Amino acid sequence: MTVMQAQTARPAGRSLWADAWARLRQNRLAFGGLIFLLFLMGLCLLTPWIAPYGYAEQNLSMGATPPSAAHWLGTDIFGRDLLTRILYGGRVSLAVGLVATAVAAGIGVLYGALAGYFGGRVDAVMMRVVDTLYALPFMIFIILLMLVFGRNLLLLFLAIGAVEWLTMARIVRGQVQALKNMEFVEAAVSLGLSRWTIIRRHLLPNALGPVIVYATLTVPSVMLFEAFLSFLGLGIQPPRSSWGLLISYGVETMEEYPWLLIFPGLALTGTLFALNFLGDGLRDALDVRAAKD
Repeated sequence: MTVMQAQTARPAGRSLWADAWARLRQNRLAFGGLIFLLFLMGLCLLTPWIAPYGYAEQNLSMGATPPSAAHWLGTDIFGRDLLTRILYGGRVSLAVGLVATAVAAGIGVLYGALAGYFGGRVDAVMMRVVDTLYALPFMIFIILLMLVFGRNLLLLFLAIGAVEWLTMARIVRGQVQALKNMEFVEAAVSLGLSRWTIIRRHLLPNALGPVIVYATLTVPSVMLFEAFLSFLGLGIQPPRSSWGLLISYGVETMEEYPWLLIFPGLALTGTLFALNFLGDGLRDALDVRAAKD
């Protein structure tokens, strides 16, 4: 065998991300959750074009009717198609989950990276702030925000994101503390790179795995939080709709019209299960120690 043939026969190396993707595809629950979420997000994005009826289209003479060929998931008390409202509600619920999680990740990653890298007194002061914030009753804090500034959708994103960043900060801090004394960081310091450059180009990319996993598991937590607020009447307000608000309406009429509670509840439950399966699968796929076994 010539040298050229030996090089051709040698298996090509794969990156950490390629290995993680291969392991994720082997996890049936996680990969199924990913496919379900992509399908659901596609439906929600295309809702204005694929919804069988208009969002505010009413038929008062019809009222609440059970599932039928004309209305696959039935109608509410105003004769509005429930499938259409669930799809539109999914846009809001998923947006709240994704945007609030992005806000939480942005704050938590930056805060935790700075605390972990500088260490010492800076780390002690910053983490005592986190401990103090953990002790605050955040539900009361968000409710007060809603009452003072109004029930604004953007404020809801920011308020929930501002609550969820604390655990993210702790996770990133621990990862940065474990990485900052490694050889590649010492090499970057010896080359004269600035602290911000070291954090941005060397530490954060290597701490990305746990951040992705926790962010995936934060989305269902945020969606449940929004559903709870909407159930209390403090979250999404009409004419907008979310799964939490639809569930709230369904609870009020569950004895007479159970489908108004069952189908929004199934949509929320299925999404939460898929997100948790995906989060667990990503945790296993991005575990370097598992990759070596």
